[in-house]
Amino acid sequence: MWLLPLAPSGPRRNSPRHLPSCSAALLLLLGSCLGVSGVATGSRRPNVVLILTDDQDEVLGGMTPLKKTKALIGEMGMTFSSAYVPSALCCPSRASILTGKYPHNHHVVNNTLEGNCSSKSWQKIQEPNTFPAILRSMCGYQTFFAGKYLNESKTGDAGQRDHLINKWAILNLVEEKNSKYYNYTLSINGKARKHGENYSVDYLTDVLANISLGFLDYKSNSEPFFMMISTPAPHSPWTAAPQYQKSFQNVFAPRNKNFNIHGTNKHWLIRQAKTPMTNSSIQFLDNAFRKRWQTLLSVDDLVEKLVKRLEFNGELNNTYIFYTSDNGYHTGQFSLPIDKRQLYEFDIKVPLLVRGPGIKPNQTSKMLVANIDLGPTILDIAGYNPNKTQMDGMSLLPILKGASSLTWRSDVLVEYQGEGRNVTDPTCPLLSPGVSQCFPDCVCEDAYNNTYACVRTLSAQWNLQYCEFDDQEVFVEVYNLTADPDQITNIAKSIDPELLGKMNYRLMMLQSCSGPNCRTPGVFDPGYRFDPRLMFNNQGSVRTRRFSKSPL
Repeated sequence: MWLLPLAPSGPRRNSPRHLPSCSAALLLLLGSCLGVSGVATGSRRPNVVLILTDDQDEVLGGMTPLKKTKALIGEMGMTFSSAYVPSALCCPSRASILTGKYPHNHHVVNNTLEGNCSSKSWQKIQEPNTFPAILRSMCGYQTFFAGKYLNESKTGDAGQRDHLINKWAILNLVEEKNSKYYNYTLSINGKARKHGENYSVDYLTDVLANISLGFLDYKSNSEPFFMMISTPAPHSPWTAAPQYQKSFQNVFAPRNKNFNIHGTNKHWLIRQAKTPMTNSSIQFLDNAFRKRWQTLLSVDDLVEKLVKRLEFNGELNNTYIFYTSDNGYHTGQFSLPIDKRQLYEFDIKVPLLVRGPGIKPNQTSKMLVANIDLGPTILDIAGYNPNKTQMDGMSLLPILKGASSLTWRSDVLVEYQGEGRNVTDPTCPLLSPGVSQCFPDCVCEDAYNNTYACVRTLSAQWNLQYCEFDDQEVFVEVYNLTADPDQITNIAKSIDPELLGKMNYRLMMLQSCSGPNCRTPGVFDPGYRFDPRLMFNNQGSVRTRRFSKSPL
């Protein structure tokens, strides 16, 4: 393996290519990647670029700073207005992107090794079946990764990822704990490279941009490529590039209807937040919101550089570019200061923009999609039938291509396992053991029983969210987002009990689904039927019924 070169000062035409072309044996494998989607049947199979940000919301205006990204990707292709993540936390969500599976199928439940985040079990069982691994092993794609992979990734793991990625520059997250902008270590094809705090050579977003441009200039021209670039922005510590540190001085966190209000009739974790928030808390979250936007300006620059280099190299017209985030974020909603992890739109809804061959410009799709769809879509683009995999998601390619008659899902599953240890948090001794992510004024963002599962439904007639908590209350939250887009009023006590029962059974089925069973008709689809056999998991057990006419 060789180190990825940093990009030269300018793009290079006819630069030397060091990677060998496909062998005859590899060409035999490529037969499984041709002629399936109608995309990969030409002489030049499409390239794919996936840009993934960290904690970028959609609901609170997270795309506002990215004017160039919206112009170069969104306006040149399709923007999805209803894109969701199956878990509002970094590692479970990223695992869903890579595997195309819901968390209950890839078994990553939080950001720790104990939660299966980049564990030995993950590396052995799930990682070989991720879509980049399939692209490389079955389709002959050159695969490249730069940035934050999974939260427990470390330098020593890199040599075990030869089956997954040809070239990589992975942030050592065991050492760094999470995203950083300076003073970090990258694993460059398995070799540690330390970075300091000199902006011109160390600012991580720019370093990732330069490494990515270097890959584009030195890769082989004989095979298509897949690139995944995972930026630190806009994750804390929100360190902006020097030229952007004075941007958005008059911007504040949105004062929408659910800002700084008490979470009435919500789970106890939401109800414990102090309302109104203190002035110092509001100043803190306003500053965080502003700095998050500042960090995204460097991501906007990265996108511009990447698109320009693809165009200069003559590859832009044959390249699909996806832009999305691993989860949303909140800043003051229901008086929770800053974080993700919650079941509400601001945490589970993300941006998703796509451009590429055959996608008409300036399109917006309202179809309900999730990040488990990215893997099947990219495999479909490569010409590999996603039905050959065990992925739970669906290919978005028919939507991107403007299919006129298309049967699509009406619901997706959201599931999260709360984090908390059986000890009292020193910042919040008044609360019982089991809370975590607590602020000095004793407002906690997570707890061990902040464990929930939701059915997010979006159809022609319904815009609904049904959620159950795995706690002693068996607490239920239901929202009609047509009438209540800010999810202020929990209608669990007033909704039709028959409908509540149907949603409960649908949730049980989705929590036990795998592959095609995750794509069966939802409660409001004409083809919906209740089949108790679909609630059995691979071990033959079934989720306990947790519905009654008086769930609260």
